[in-house]
Amino acid sequence: MHRHDDQKYSHNNLNKKDKGDFPATFRQFHHHHHRHHHERFLQHYTYFRYLRPLGIVFTFVILYLAFYWGGNKEIGILFATLLAVKEIIHFFFMWRLEKNIFKPMINLKQGLDEVTKGNYTIKVKNELSSDLGIVIDAFNEMTEKLYENEKIQMEYEENRKALIANISHDLKTPITAIQGYVEALMDSSITSKENQTKYLRTIHHNAIYVNKLIDDLFMFAKLDMQKLEFQYQCTKIRSFMDDLIAEYRFDFSERNIQFYYDVLLEEDVQVDLDGKRFHQAINNILNNAIQYGPTVGLSIEVIVYQQKDAVCIDIKDNGPGIPTEKLPFVFDRFYRIHTERPKETAGTGLGLAITKELIEAHGGKIILSSNLNQGSCFSIQLPICQKNDGEIAQ
Repeated sequence: MHRHDDQKYSHNNLNKKDKGDFPATFRQFHHHHHRHHHERFLQHYTYFRYLRPLGIVFTFVILYLAFYWGGNKEIGILFATLLAVKEIIHFFFMWRLEKNIFKPMINLKQGLDEVTKGNYTIKVKNELSSDLGIVIDAFNEMTEKLYENEKIQMEYEENRKALIANISHDLKTPITAIQGYVEALMDSSITSKENQTKYLRTIHHNAIYVNKLIDDLFMFAKLDMQKLEFQYQCTKIRSFMDDLIAEYRFDFSERNIQFYYDVLLEEDVQVDLDGKRFHQAINNILNNAIQYGPTVGLSIEVIVYQQKDAVCIDIKDNGPGIPTEKLPFVFDRFYRIHTERPKETAGTGLGLAITKELIEAHGGKIILSSNLNQGSCFSIQLPICQKNDGEIAQ
């Protein structure tokens, strides 16, 4: 009983005191065990490669001396010939064994050693069609995937650093402005009502920008972690777009924005939509057009039509357009075509990135076409829903 308690105490002691050292100890034991087996393998390989030919020569010498001293040279020659044939066959067998087993296994072991050092570009040459060849192919495929994962991890780390840097910059600028204007208002020398109103308006605009940036960051973080919940419902796209566009008509009219809306659907097709999320995606595109479009004479056109098994929504504007070399980066987070602030408050640089994520979450895709000084067109494609109206999609 006392012995059992001692064992239990030792086990608990290991868990409490040596828990952090246990994985390292296990890895050390595993490495030692693996090294021991590898050394034995090399010993066997050395025997077959170097000692075996010496054994053959030694056997010939012994047989020759035995029969030579026995006085019967004919029998000695006969046995020597048979032994020679046997050894030639054995030598051919061992050569094949070395070529198809030993050398590939050594190459594979060397490749595994490189992988443990973090070298995922290593490739093991394979000329075999046997099971060992399949293992080597699997090893090469594994290293390729490890290398791709390492590249993705490095890109993710770089993006994370860039994200933190951009967030810090985008938050610091408006907060510094707010702080400066608040300090100016606190100064008793600012007595003009007009200046006070101007400062308060600037503070308000910067506060709205900070709040928008935080909302976009929160939304993008949830999308990035795939924790944003969607409530898809099979929805008649014409009715949905009619209601959505009606919300913008009055605002566009107040801003003197020319607005055109047309639906070119032969029938009221349905798509799987989360109305709230899709509304936000459309809103980001329209706000982008307003943000970077001309102050006077801005024109926006929305066309809904069907293309094979998809519903397409084109949103066109007559803005300044986007240079061809910048088109691939438009949907990147925090990317801005113009580094300067074109209006009182620039966008957060997350709007179009969020839009792309939201559209793709609906099983669709978004395509941007644009020419400098000729406007831009965002084309959204959504798969047609085959369910009954009102059915909630899982």
